[in-house]
Amino acid sequence: MSQIMKSLKPIWEEKSSFILDLLYRVRITPNFLTVFSIVFVVVGSYFVYIEEFLLGGIFILIGNIFDALDGALARKYGLVSKFGAFLDSVVDRYADMIPLFSILLLFKESFFYSVLTILAISGSLMTSYVKARAEGLGVDCNVGLFERPERSVVLILGLILNIPTISIWILAIGSNFTVLQRTIWVYRRSF
Repeated sequence: MSQIMKSLKPIWEEKSSFILDLLYRVRITPNFLTVFSIVFVVVGSYFVYIEEFLLGGIFILIGNIFDALDGALARKYGLVSKFGAFLDSVVDRYADMIPLFSILLLFKESFFYSVLTILAISGSLMTSYVKARAEGLGVDCNVGLFERPERSVVLILGLILNIPTISIWILAIGSNFTVLQRTIWVYRRSF
């Protein structure tokens, strides 16, 4: 997690505390929130595909909020589990890909923007894979400029501001740069 997001996390958890209390009282589980988050992302992605970028951005934002609440709820009430962490990671990968696939379909007539979107998709997936693989080898890999929260913010803002092509540029460059950062980080710690 980037330094910016690390500093915002305690503020988010404090400000969302009343929501977490309500969710806990009505017996909403973190895993339910995780799965429910992807529903909003899928709906938002459909709106992106039909070029309703504002609605798409709003639905994807709501999906991301649910995704942020799941971990906070689990930590606050001691509901953390290995399966919950696993499920969150799986759903996050789908939440990364599905909106970008919608944009890829949107740009299907443009070879250049199709390739750029494929680079954004690949970079997003590889950013997470490189970290998981490094940690599987016992190398801590909490580095990188453009992690999932930053990618989500860029995508959502690009949609809400009706500038998806600029978002795709930033995502393609930023996510692949992060893969490079992490690869260099692991290389330096592998000897």
